[in-house]
Amino acid sequence: MAKLSVIDLTGKQVGDIEVDDAVFGAEVKEHLLWEVVRSQRAAKRRGTAKVKGRSEVNLTKDKVVKQKGSGGARHGSKRTNLYPKGGRVHGPVPHLYILHVNKKAMAGALRSVLSLRAKAGDLLVVKEFTAAEPKTKLLAKALEAISATRALLVDEGTNEWLRRTSKNLAKADFLDVRGINVYDILRYPKLIIAESAIRLVEAHLQKTLPKRAAAGAA
Repeated sequence: MAKLSVIDLTGKQVGDIEVDDAVFGAEVKEHLLWEVVRSQRAAKRRGTAKVKGRSEVNLTKDKVVKQKGSGGARHGSKRTNLYPKGGRVHGPVPHLYILHVNKKAMAGALRSVLSLRAKAGDLLVVKEFTAAEPKTKLLAKALEAISATRALLVDEGTNEWLRRTSKNLAKADFLDVRGINVYDILRYPKLIIAESAIRLVEAHLQKTLPKRAAAGAA
């Protein structure tokens, strides 16, 4: 079991938390990170690009010039891509850009990225995200105090204080712990997670461990 420091929003250490090495101290598998990020970015594409093909453009099908005697090339229809407004050959059509990643690989990538942030000292555990008033200024000052102005803030979705105060921050973003993912963690140099939320992440990822690793952790 590894230990992580627990801090408050002023940057003062208020305790420690023990976390599972199999989740926060695992081997960083870069190929899994690449595979999952590629899949997540592809899933964000709309896939609505569309151009008209030869059979879809509204041009005449009549033969342009007679077959022989013109001295030029042989042409049939003006719908070909050789003419202005002609149909495009092999152009884009609407389709889904989905790249499937299996559940084990997805969980392995999440363990890898959490371990990457923990080993680099870029994973900060906060006792709780709360203050007297829901003001963005208070959260901005807190992030400056812990030297993490560019960060992903993770807590349970019921934390309305964090949801409201983080809305106007340009360099930080709030993420519900249920939606924690590889791509969003890698987008920010710092990951700040509430103590209660880190337990939820740990419990979820412990269920995805291979049997040997789970037995070793126990």
